[in-house]
Amino acid sequence: MKIVTKTPSTKTQLMLESLRKTATQTLERKRRLGHYAVLWQDGKVVLQGEDAPVMVK
Repeated sequence: MKIVTKTPSTKTQLMLESLRKTATQTLERKRRLGHYAVLWQDGKVVLQGEDAPVMVK
């Protein structure tokens, strides 16, 4: 995998900000509705929320 360290273009930065805003709004809506969310944290799948099913290892 190639990691690019240069600053993204303005257009790319706008797209990334839009995606972050949409993800934040979606997670907040799911929280308000009482739905669980599936997230990726520390290289693992995490189910977050009051109604999240219990994951069996």
